Amino acid sequence: MKWPIAALLFAPFALGGAAPEPVAPHATLLRPAAVFDGIDPVAHPGWQVLVTGERITAVGPALAVPAGTETIDLPGDTLMPGMIEGHGHLFLHPYNETSWDDQVLHEPLALRTARAVAQAAATLRAGFTTERDLGTEGAGYADVGLRQAIAAGIVPGPRLLVATRAIVARGAYGPKGFEPGLVIPQGAEEASGVDELVRVVRSQIAAGADVIKLYGDYRWGPGEPSRPTFSVAEMKAAVEAAHDAGRTVAVHTATPEGMLRAIAAGADTIEHGYGGTPEIFRAMAAQHIALCPTLAASDAVARYRGWRGGDPVPEAVAQSRASFALARAAGVPICMGGDVGVFAHGENAREMVLMAAAGMPAAQVLIAATSGNARAFHLSDRGAVRAGLLADLIAVKGNPVAAVDAVQHVAWIMKNGAIVTL
Repeated sequence: MKWPIAALLFAPFALGGAAPEPVAPHATLLRPAAVFDGIDPVAHPGWQVLVTGERITAVGPALAVPAGTETIDLPGDTLMPGMIEGHGHLFLHPYNETSWDDQVLHEPLALRTARAVAQAAATLRAGFTTERDLGTEGAGYADVGLRQAIAAGIVPGPRLLVATRAIVARGAYGPKGFEPGLVIPQGAEEASGVDELVRVVRSQIAAGADVIKLYGDYRWGPGEPSRPTFSVAEMKAAVEAAHDAGRTVAVHTATPEGMLRAIAAGADTIEHGYGGTPEIFRAMAAQHIALCPTLAASDAVARYRGWRGGDPVPEAVAQSRASFALARAAGVPICMGGDVGVFAHGENAREMVLMAAAGMPAAQVLIAATSGNARAFHLSDRGAVRAGLLADLIAVKGNPVAAVDAVQHVAWIMKNGAIVTL
């Protein structure tokens, strides 16, 4: 028997069936020892958090909860926002395992992607529910696919903001040291001149970039010091193209001139910034440009070269600590990002421990890794334990406000309202 089209469209009602009842989202009451909300520089003992579906719906002491709410007790733990890694490279692994050149030139893309999947899972297990991944370093647009796989629930990992290939001045990056004229695979996409730079920015956005990364200075030749690469005009054009498309811009730069050009161009964050001066950091603060100090990167590289952490301190480590102190004194917004990939994924909190050791109060370090990074990256739906935000939450043993290394002991994780199996 053939049914008329109208009958097919309204079959449930025509046959006497009722429309399905909407299913109420699952509600969970979390009862930790205390809550650090990512904004106030204190932990609130006795606070509770109510999660309904994928969102936080109430925060505070002695909450009223709907019937049927599941209760999860977290005794002795501090509940806090899922942390945000501000500077990572999921497609790199520690340089004491394999050099950067060999990773870019000799490791197959399938191998690098498989490793990135495992490293994303390790990052999530470490309590980082979001990561800004600043370049695949020769792995093309594989970060876009990894972001999609995580979002679809195919593989576990943090929410990703990806920069895809990153952008370097033609001739300024690497690998290098080959016969002149040979086309060698590069760790980023080369561009030269205003028009080409704008074209590359737009092509990366079209391919899926959430953030544009520029290398504002680098070593033109082996053994040379870093020097500025892009002109102010080139950088301004790139920043304007990115901002027009609603993307933020991160600039790798460690030289004073490179930093000044990034500031003049209107970058959103500066990565490393080791050569910053008081005047430069005051200019950053005036424009609310955040600094990702990447203390852990210089620390890790120094240790790979034999440093054991004592005196004398290697020059690069001393310089990174000094610039970090100057930036804080100038009131620069501080991004928590360690350049993880230079060191092992899952050890992301190493940067936080070093920030505290360099003089930043533990509560401010925690804020940098949560609401501070959310603000710097324009993420209005996360970074704090507040009603209406995404239920990306972690519980750590003890009180991280008293001792920030507590974040290295994550006991429980929720992402998007679902508990993550550790």
